[in-house]
Amino acid sequence: MPKARFDYRPLLLLAALALLALPAIGSVPTWLTLTIAGLAMGMIVFIIASGLTLVFGLMDVLNFGHGVFIALGAFVATSVFAFLGPWAAAESLWLNLAALLPVMLVAMAVAGAVGWVFERLMVRPVYGQHLKQILITMGGMIIGEELIKVIWGPQQIPLPLPQALRGSVLLGDASIEKYRLIAVVIGAAVLIALLWTLNRTKIGLLIRAGVQDREMVESLGYRIRQLFVGVFVAGSALAGLGGVLWGLYQQMVVPQMGAQVNVLLFIVIIIGGLGSTLGCFVGALLVGLMANYTGFLAPKVALFSNIGLMVAILLWRPQGLYPVTNR
Repeated sequence: MPKARFDYRPLLLLAALALLALPAIGSVPTWLTLTIAGLAMGMIVFIIASGLTLVFGLMDVLNFGHGVFIALGAFVATSVFAFLGPWAAAESLWLNLAALLPVMLVAMAVAGAVGWVFERLMVRPVYGQHLKQILITMGGMIIGEELIKVIWGPQQIPLPLPQALRGSVLLGDASIEKYRLIAVVIGAAVLIALLWTLNRTKIGLLIRAGVQDREMVESLGYRIRQLFVGVFVAGSALAGLGGVLWGLYQQMVVPQMGAQVNVLLFIVIIIGGLGSTLGCFVGALLVGLMANYTGFLAPKVALFSNIGLMVAILLWRPQGLYPVTNR
């Protein structure tokens, strides 16, 4: 059987969008600044949405409560940064990165632990029942937001960037924010880790086999239920990591921040193809670029530009850019 060729057309769509925006913007430095900013925003959205598409693609769970893990990760970051204040306020890039790393790890650990509880209490009773999943996970998100208010309060909390990550670097005449470059690197690392785990490891093989034929895999002695719980925990941890990056991107956190990006996340995973990690990545970059270009060229259009993008892509490919087959 001939090996299927990789489909490059969705990647060409990214390049086409960027090239079409260049004459409209008119200035190469401005275009470059907006493009890198859009890619950085897309990378952060991808990290957040990757956990959601992972849970849906591998567990067939519509988790509308995903936003609570985003907010939780961001609020945990405010507490850990307060503890590591001297490192975050230092002028040294290495001290700032040394503060950022434990912040991300603690946020991922807390979000993953809460995700384990969320799966046991909220999701496990409604496996295979999509309507009930939507209702109960939305209720879980509301409860989670109220618990965040109890712990951290209902008010906005500032989440400033570490000192050395503030400001910009010059690339020719273009001004590129330092933090956006860090976000691009972290997003690329998450993409590589996900693709390698799912496609090159035994755990990834078992997960994919369990999705296709759960009974057969269990008959071989593997405990698919525990493996799927691990997938849900990993998806929650990725949401916590994304919450840290999104909070630093906005430089403030509010309990409702997760719910505010929920619609954007579902647009991304629908554009990419439900359950597709690579599709989620390309969809997030398209959304990030579209938001930045339209925000600069026509701010009023930016309010619904991503919905228009989703409609256009679904007219071209009704199952998304990289549809998952044999669902």
